Amino acid sequence: MPSRPFLRAILVGAGAMLVLVLAFLLFRGSSAPEPALPENFDTAQFVAGRPKLDAPYVATDLEVVDAMLGLAQVRPGDHVIDLGSGDGRILIAAARSLGAGGLGVDIDPVRVREAQANARAAGVAARVAFRRQDLFDTPLAEADVLTLYLLPEVNLRLRPRILTQMRPGTRVVSHDFDMGEWRPDERRRVGTATVLLWIVPARIEGSWRLSDGDRSATLALDQQFQAFIGTAAADGRAARVEQGSLSGEAIRFLLDLGEGRRVYEGQVEGDAIVPANPRAGWRMERMR
Repeated sequence: MPSRPFLRAILVGAGAMLVLVLAFLLFRGSSAPEPALPENFDTAQFVAGRPKLDAPYVATDLEVVDAMLGLAQVRPGDHVIDLGSGDGRILIAAARSLGAGGLGVDIDPVRVREAQANARAAGVAARVAFRRQDLFDTPLAEADVLTLYLLPEVNLRLRPRILTQMRPGTRVVSHDFDMGEWRPDERRRVGTATVLLWIVPARIEGSWRLSDGDRSATLALDQQFQAFIGTAAADGRAARVEQGSLSGEAIRFLLDLGEGRRVYEGQVEGDAIVPANPRAGWRMERMR
């Protein structure tokens, strides 16, 4: 049987433990409340991941990269802009293999850093730059070649800027995805992928005065991307402008001014169209 001093010690120890537990609970209950969050606090700051992308990142196979650059006829000195440049492989290949330079833009800073490191490793960092930028804010006017691997809806959003900002003759090449009603000038199959090429056409819609020897006509042209139709008025008679086509600044159409249908082939030079053959004897001027 335990002795009385031993029982007293057990009771004293249990009492002390109870006092400590009660003190802890009282301290916890009386501690100061957590400070209130500011009104403009954004919890997304603490859960934000990668930026939202206009198109998911999927690397282009190197075989497709070569096909894209080949179809666009990238040459030494060309300025290539790659929208959604990812790890930089398209622009790096253009610089290393073909002597081009240019700019790659991507919204994801991780990809931008990766592309910059890849360019240094490939020895082309002096000729290419990679920038974190929204592709819809990227100026396009300086490009000789534009490369894309985006999505159809993104291509369609870019299409008006391509047609209005880029110089006639600029080559646009896309991996897999098209431009809606703007049909490609060329298409190539590479394994399971499709590569599509467009040549930015000159803008010729409107009224023109055609002088052809001793004859003249007023032409009203209606342009749909690289194709156009129209009507011509000459000496009180009307005629149709047929089979009109553009490839950059090169233009071709058929017109009958009273002596049978004739093929007109030439070059758009701003507000003038001149014949490909200087001895052809005709010229067109835009009417104001």
